Amino acid sequence: MVYKHSAFLGPESTWAAQAAECAANQGKFWEYHDLLFNRQKGENQGAFVKDNLLGFAKELSLDMTKFEPCLKNDETLARVQADTQEGQQYGVTGTPTFFVNGKPLVGAQPITAFQAAMAQASK
Repeated sequence: MVYKHSAFLGPESTWAAQAAECAANQGKFWEYHDLLFNRQKGENQGAFVKDNLLGFAKELSLDMTKFEPCLKNDETLARVQADTQEGQQYGVTGTPTFFVNGKPLVGAQPITAFQAAMAQASK
């Protein structure tokens, strides 16, 4: 399984994706990812401004001497932009979008949809 960012909802979605990648640099991607999803309040409503993203990193006890410059200096921006552009090339217009053997499953899907897609892919 490969996770790719799709930061197309404005600056806060880009900043949040960048912050998650800064956390990934410290081995804490999924912890940070889960915190982001628990703290979202709507698109560009101020939940994911950089000061809040720094606070989330502190909550997770990340090394702030590494995390803060990573986020503030846009060290992971190219990675996030590349993921977003790749998704656009494959026709991704919303999240979540999953690909099983190159075929998209769009939106929240029941486990049976994934089972069927994987069974089809193994034929």
